[in-house]
Amino acid sequence: MTVEQELDIDFELPNVGAGPNPLSLAAVAEANEFVLLLFQRDYHCTNCRSQVQAVNDHYAEFRERRTEVVSIVPEPPDRLRGWQEEYDLPFPLCADPEAAVSERYDQPVRFGLLGSLSDFLGRMPKAVLLDCRGAEPTAAFSHEGSSTWDRPEIVDLLAAIDERR
Repeated sequence: MTVEQELDIDFELPNVGAGPNPLSLAAVAEANEFVLLLFQRDYHCTNCRSQVQAVNDHYAEFRERRTEVVSIVPEPPDRLRGWQEEYDLPFPLCADPEAAVSERYDQPVRFGLLGSLSDFLGRMPKAVLLDCRGAEPTAAFSHEGSSTWDRPEIVDLLAAIDERR
């Protein structure tokens, strides 16, 4: 995926967080100037949990920028409900148990076959900022993590939005 690439946003995912269930990315894109997709590794990942909590702490700053945050986790909805109950996230928390959407957005997986068998070992985090102001949303910013800790800071995500406003 390259920056400014047009994207396929025609999908729905089960949502256990704020917003409609199922969540239509096309509807979210239509209602916002930007959408920040956070592709998580798995339910047990402590860095993923820290990231959604950090976004929660700064969620008002994203909304001030007409940006909706959508966290996507390659887990079934029942498992994700634990995150929602624990963190009370004000943004969508979507289940992608088959990792179909994660694959469409080229979420990195390392360790070859072993990594493909275990999201916890192989799947790396990814952040994609969609600019939804044109006729079709484009990827305005993308960060592919090379390790479980390699994620953009909140200040960097907000700066990426500000640069495109």
